[in-house]
Amino acid sequence: MESRKVQTVGNGTYTVSLPKEWAESQGVASGDTVTLHDHIDGVLTVQTGSETDEDPSVARIESSDPDVIGRALRAAYVAGAREVTVEVGEPLTPEQRRVVERTARNRIGMSVAAESETATTVRIMLDSGEVSVSQSLRQLAFTVRSIHRDAVEALATAPDSSPIGSRDEQVDRLAAMVDRSVSRGMVDLREVDALGTTRPELFESWTAMRELRRFREAAAEVGCAAASLDAPPAEPRLESCRDIGRAVREVVADGVSVALGDEDAGVARAALDELRRVREEIDALDRGLDRAGPDAAELRRVSRALRRTADRGGDVTEVGLRRAVRCREAIRDREPGRTNR
Repeated sequence: MESRKVQTVGNGTYTVSLPKEWAESQGVASGDTVTLHDHIDGVLTVQTGSETDEDPSVARIESSDPDVIGRALRAAYVAGAREVTVEVGEPLTPEQRRVVERTARNRIGMSVAAESETATTVRIMLDSGEVSVSQSLRQLAFTVRSIHRDAVEALATAPDSSPIGSRDEQVDRLAAMVDRSVSRGMVDLREVDALGTTRPELFESWTAMRELRRFREAAAEVGCAAASLDAPPAEPRLESCRDIGRAVREVVADGVSVALGDEDAGVARAALDELRRVREEIDALDRGLDRAGPDAAELRRVSRALRRTADRGGDVTEVGLRRAVRCREAIRDREPGRTNR
């Protein structure tokens, strides 16, 4: 890091010289034009070259492998591409076209724009000024919590189909849009301003998104464990599982609220206390399984899955604590008899 003295010239314009070593490494010479970004978080940055130098606005996929096509389309979406053309030099097969169409349906703002015998083009029409990363994160948290609730309820009556269903695709759609917003913000700082957020907030949202996806995966394990049971657990055990599930979902909701700045550090601190109680209840559930008879192995699988969801809930809360520390909030123990809401 270097310190530079601010000077005035002519009519009082403020000037700061650029480090010569940096300018030469970036190919900047006298008379060149650079772009200054007055960022929303108070940082002024200097960017060289044109705005499209690193912007993957147009991408091409020239593979005939359907799996590669699907993965490349998803990667281009997250990387921030606005247009992607799939062209393999020969007529596209029905399977290749289905992969393109299915991928486009599963990404917000992506649609097939043009087709020919040998190529198809998709466009991503997402305006950063109309995208709310925080609202997407709230919707994601709501969706994974509903998946978790239904997975726990499946312990009582196993459903005919997966308790996750089409909501799994909704989780992927929302997570991918958050991922895309972060990627574009890394390339072009104006994208961060258009989103109405700061870089630390954007990264915290990305981290929370990642932990919510892991929570979804742990919730799916609860559903799989429920499907393995021959009969519902005894009523006391079932109610204990439900109580654990309700508490874990509340911890996740509080963690996301703190991560987004909707609540303060006290709420995250209280969530950690609740998480400790939940773990103690899971421990008690485990001890009782010693007398569960022939269903003990399957019930232990349920218990392990519930414990993993609790761990993931703690990870979400930790993201909230990260924001609280960044905002210089003190992390305090609660006063006896005092609530945070």
